[in-house]
Amino acid sequence: MIRTFIWFIYFWLYVIVLMPRLSKAKKLDRDGRIAERDEMVGREVKKWARSLIRLGGGTIEVAGEEHIPVGQPVVFVSNHQGNYDIPIMLGYVPTPKAFISKIEVLKLPLIRSWMRLMQCAFMDRKDLRQSLRTINSAAESIRKGYSMVIFPEGTRSKGKPMADFKAGSFKLALKAGVPIVPVTINGSWRLMEEKGYMKPATVKVTIHPPIPTEGLTKEEAEALPEQVKAVIQSMLPV
Repeated sequence: MIRTFIWFIYFWLYVIVLMPRLSKAKKLDRDGRIAERDEMVGREVKKWARSLIRLGGGTIEVAGEEHIPVGQPVVFVSNHQGNYDIPIMLGYVPTPKAFISKIEVLKLPLIRSWMRLMQCAFMDRKDLRQSLRTINSAAESIRKGYSMVIFPEGTRSKGKPMADFKAGSFKLALKAGVPIVPVTINGSWRLMEEKGYMKPATVKVTIHPPIPTEGLTKEEAEALPEQVKAVIQSMLPV
């Protein structure tokens, strides 16, 4: 319980301490110095994410980094076990990336600013038209070279079996014409969700070979959610 209390205090103190760095990143953005902005944002976010995991008692083991295409944006598709999944993806999957996030995150001060600089997109799942605009915006970011992360279950499984993958989540990769890289996160729910408070745990992250999306038939595109889910499931307990 004490670890959890300290973690939440640290979370916001770190964000506040980073305010001068955030101001500098915003200035780089205004000045059009995009490469410098991206390098700085990526470095700071990675450090922050890893520090959160260390403080929470997490040990992260990553396999399959060689499967990430070099010099090409992708859509990382991952299962979603717990709140630590986003810091894990930010801190331990070694390529710059943004997220498709629920629109409620925009209520978080400072966090939303960092996410916008990362090129994250914010989706209101209750508003179909807004969701489509978000997909189009995220696809444009991918064309500019930014990889994206989606959690197609839509919510945390908290150690239970994976939920069905929402087919709409895959429109992003299909629209942008980039490969899907499946990612299996095994054990993140034990860090927070298992007991309702934080405790040490080991999380195994498996990065699978990319799945092309260009030139797919209608039937192949429709089969993508189950295909990707099966790949991710292959590294989870039965």
